[in-house]
Amino acid sequence: MFIAPMLLEKREEPFDDDRYVFEPKIDGHRLVISLSGGRLNMYTRHGNEVTRQYPELHDVPTRSDIVLDGEVACVNSVTGAIEFESVMERFKLAKEARITEAARTRPVHFFAFDVLSVAGRDVRNLPLTERKAILNESITNNPYFSRVLSVEGTGRSLFDVVQARRLEGIVAKRKDSAYVSRRSAAWLKVINYEYADVYIAGWRKEEFGWLAQDESGRGVGIVELAVPVAHRKAFYSVARALVTGEDRAFVYVEPRVKVRVRFRNWTSGGRLRTPEFVKFIV
Repeated sequence: MFIAPMLLEKREEPFDDDRYVFEPKIDGHRLVISLSGGRLNMYTRHGNEVTRQYPELHDVPTRSDIVLDGEVACVNSVTGAIEFESVMERFKLAKEARITEAARTRPVHFFAFDVLSVAGRDVRNLPLTERKAILNESITNNPYFSRVLSVEGTGRSLFDVVQARRLEGIVAKRKDSAYVSRRSAAWLKVINYEYADVYIAGWRKEEFGWLAQDESGRGVGIVELAVPVAHRKAFYSVARALVTGEDRAFVYVEPRVKVRVRFRNWTSGGRLRTPEFVKFIV
C-alpha cells in the first residue's frame, strides 16, 4: 500500500525548541516500505515501485504487517560516510544480475524515521512521539535496517555535530505533529551547505541557467536556483558585452562575473550538487 509521504518545509538556521525533536537528515532517497499479508512493496516519494531494486531490504525486521517511512542510503563501509551518488547508482540499475550483485557488494541501508500503519492499524493521526514509540517497538536494528536517531529540543548542538561530520543537515519535527501526505510546516529541514565562489561562463538558451566554472576554467555545474529576477537582469546587462560565441544550447561569455553559491556537496566528478545563487562578488 502506497501512502504519499509527508514533506518538509525549509528553514535557514538551526534552532532549539522543546516542542520539537531533531534528527540528522539522511542523504539518500525517500522510501515507503509496505508489508501486508506477506507481500512487500517499496515506493519512492512519487509512488514509483522500486521493490526489485533493493533485494537486501526484503526481510523487514518486524513481526507484524507494517508501513514504514524513511530514507534508503548507501554507507561507505570504510569511512562511514553516506554517499548520495552510490544510492542513485543503485536506484538506476535495470538488469536483475547487476541488482543482485550490487546488493552483495554495495548494499543499501534503510533508515526508518516514522511508522504509518502497524498490524492493520492506521496510526498517522497519532502525535509523532507516540508513533516514534510504536516504531521503536515494531522494528529491530540490523545490518540493513535501523531507526533514525532523534534528540529533543537541542537542534543547534545536533547541527554542530552534523557540520563536523559533513552530513546533509537536520530535520526538526513537532512532537505533536500528525502524519499528513503533503508538505507541512510541522516538519522543517535545515541544510548544511557548502559555499564556493565561481565564475559565470555563459547561459543556457532554452531555460534559465548560468554555466559556472572555477578559477582554472573547469566547468563545475549550472546555477539555476535562487537567482532573483533583478540579479538576472543585472547580469545580462553586463554579460551581453562579454559574449564570445554560442551553440544550439548555450551562449558563452568571458568569465569575468564572479558569484558565490551554496550547494549540498561536491560530486565525485568535481561538480556542484544543486548549487544556489547567494550573491555577486565585486
